[in-house]
Amino acid sequence: MTNAAFKQVEAGPVCAICSDTGWVSSGSDNRMARCRCFLEARASRLIAAARIPVRYARCEFANYRTEGNAILLAARMAAEKFASQYPLDKTGLMFEGSIGVGKTHLAVATIQKLMRDRGIPCLFYEYRELLKSIQNSYNNDVHATELGLLQPVFETEVLLLDELGATKPTDWVWDTVSFILNTRYNDNRTTIVTTNLMNEPALGTGNRSVMRTDTLGDRIGERMRSRLHEMCRVVRMEGEDYRQHFRPGR
Repeated sequence: MTNAAFKQVEAGPVCAICSDTGWVSSGSDNRMARCRCFLEARASRLIAAARIPVRYARCEFANYRTEGNAILLAARMAAEKFASQYPLDKTGLMFEGSIGVGKTHLAVATIQKLMRDRGIPCLFYEYRELLKSIQNSYNNDVHATELGLLQPVFETEVLLLDELGATKPTDWVWDTVSFILNTRYNDNRTTIVTTNLMNEPALGTGNRSVMRTDTLGDRIGERMRSRLHEMCRVVRMEGEDYRQHFRPGR
């Protein structure tokens, strides 16, 4: 036995409720339930493995600012309902709207709730970062493989893909996005996405004007945009850019 173990024996159990068994009796029939210490430790492990950026680590439903905006209030309520009812039908969420309205905040708050309250494994990836990591795996000097990078993306129960469509499309980007979304769709896994792009069809290069802004269909392809509508409930968000008024966390 190590010195640390001897000290723990001498000090007694860490949890006074369950004596470190992880179980407590619950209800009049004395059924066994997980102790709070076990649930908190599990949540800590899941959150540590979820890759949530430090900037968004404290994003929760309770500190999301709606500032009297009924659309943003409805968005928060939709996200809260999704988290409380998961997994109702394995459908995910797609937060769409202009920059600074809190799409990432609500998306992160959703997976935080799932991990803390439900013990659901979740994974955060920023869209451009994921694509860049996959591209870097092709470099012989990088000790990583495309499959090694994508396996947790495919297999995590809930994937949060932030800023979908933020990269200009190429054939490789379209193929990669299709591979990721189709794999998760076929495996019936839940995906949450955020996007600053208008959720509209692609018009094609022949119909674009110089001033026209790309749509989600332009960036990920119309076939994948249609697939996302099968995979996710759309949560539309409109409002002022809170980054103009508040510090990071939105």
